[in-house]
Amino acid sequence: MLRLTDFIIDCPDAMKLAAFYSEVTGLPVKADSNAQWAGIRLGDIELAFTPVEDYRAPRWPDSEHPKQFHLDFEVDDIEAEQRRVLALGATLKQECVGPNGYGFRVYADPVGHPFCLCRNKGVVWTDEGPVRPGRD
Repeated sequence: MLRLTDFIIDCPDAMKLAAFYSEVTGLPVKADSNAQWAGIRLGDIELAFTPVEDYRAPRWPDSEHPKQFHLDFEVDDIEAEQRRVLALGATLKQECVGPNGYGFRVYADPVGHPFCLCRNKGVVWTDEGPVRPGRD
């Protein structure tokens, strides 16, 4: 089973863009937000912002400056889900696992859009969404 948990937007300054969307949505920036990861809880999904080096703003519909985002899916069994998404045409790009066992694997969909399967070891699911070690 997978659950969409995060919609991540690349940007030059995570806190500044989070502050903008906080004003737009009327929702607070999460207290543990920082320069590397800022978030706003929208029900079960977190709207999150991460800085990228040499950020180039999208100029829709100009394909030379494409949209920038990725999706995070929380999974119960990452090995089974990995086999499934690879069989569907995804490509494994990177594995990122922290010292506490929480981590994620980055994939590209068949046309190159990134998405992550996230390990849920230590994650507690509540009515408000996932509570992750060190993040919520």
